[in-house]
Amino acid sequence: MRLFLLPARIGLLIPLLFWGTLGTRAWGNWPMWRGPAATGAAGQANPPLRWSETENIKWKVKVPGEGSSSPVIWGDKIFFQTAVKKEVSSAAGGDPYAPQPETAQGKFPMYQFDVVCLDRRTGKLLWQKTACEAVPHEGHHADGNFASFSPVTDGEKVWANFGSRGVHCYDVEGNHQWSRDLGILKIHNAFGEGSSPALAGEALVVVMDSQENSRIYALHKDTGEILWEKKRDEPTSWSTPVTVEVDGKMQVIVNAVQRVRSYDAATGEVIWECGGQTRNVIPSPVVGFGMVFCTSGFRGSKLQGIELGHTGDLTGTAAVLWEIDKYAPYVPSPVLYGEKIYVCSGNKAIVSCYEARTGRMIFEKQPLEGLNEIYASPAGAAERLYFVGRDGKTAVVRYGDTLEVLAVNTLEDKIDASPALVGDEIYLKGKNYIYCIGKG
Repeated sequence: MRLFLLPARIGLLIPLLFWGTLGTRAWGNWPMWRGPAATGAAGQANPPLRWSETENIKWKVKVPGEGSSSPVIWGDKIFFQTAVKKEVSSAAGGDPYAPQPETAQGKFPMYQFDVVCLDRRTGKLLWQKTACEAVPHEGHHADGNFASFSPVTDGEKVWANFGSRGVHCYDVEGNHQWSRDLGILKIHNAFGEGSSPALAGEALVVVMDSQENSRIYALHKDTGEILWEKKRDEPTSWSTPVTVEVDGKMQVIVNAVQRVRSYDAATGEVIWECGGQTRNVIPSPVVGFGMVFCTSGFRGSKLQGIELGHTGDLTGTAAVLWEIDKYAPYVPSPVLYGEKIYVCSGNKAIVSCYEARTGRMIFEKQPLEGLNEIYASPAGAAERLYFVGRDGKTAVVRYGDTLEVLAVNTLEDKIDASPALVGDEIYLKGKNYIYCIGKG
């Protein structure tokens, strides 16, 4: 661990607009992946401590299609993305397996790439719209799927990125607004696509990192018009950008292999960059205390606390207030809750906790008994942390200086999607079902 102690700068309060253009309207909702502040925290939520298939389940409904898209919520509506395998390919004369592209994973049938809206109160399907139909040009990781992206909403529109299948906008009643084709991605080892979009003022920011021709786009959120496009010197990454306002200027921060970069949301110019992450970057940045926290954990470990308000190349400078070279997550993003930042180790149910401002270790490498692998990003609310395992078990941990597990709750489903916390409820979307968990 390397730690710079700069009290005068650590205490600097830089004006931050964590939730892009959504403002205070976002609180009480879960408008994007990682919640209203993109930190995994829900300050106003108070979900249950305990549940099972027979306890504190308000409703449980079948998920159409397949995908690990995490649900987003505004008011009484839930949105997520899915890929529905067509029984018969309209492009193949009735034969769903001809012609199909040859890849390491074999031949693929036609899929419908759908945006789904449910009634939050009942789970009833309100609408399901097909953004496009396509035969995937390449496959995905054995643990993955063709719909791992999560949408973003402002309560009036909902935006869905399907990567090689385009970016699509609907109003919250399901009326199509626009679609934009941004080209085909060639993903490392055909592991699959999955960077979700982010709102930044009038722009919808979409990262298209690939083995060839990586780039980042800002699309006008109302029309889909390309406001700016920038090439990126990056291999494949899966991180979702985060929007933050610093000194009156909106920035878009993207975690990646070669550099963490912060772009001017209005022009696309790079404001600052910083090296040090590992390969195959998946976790998304989180912002707080005038800092951004970036992490990665494939073939190495890195957790960096980078001070905002700087320009240029920050690699190896005092702007990196602290960094830790162990126990970083591979798939799950960190959760910033209260004064602390929590990370999993790789994809294991092993948790480390640090003081966010200084990087001081609070506890490290503590196992969550009863859980094994974790792909879902943890969430925090009501002085508790929620860690969701792939086998449907959720460990609820007390916020504090030690790892105290309050409950381990089990559902009969595989869960890779991250939880959404709104009001007195937690929403868990599994491979087969989506659950609304709350006291009846």
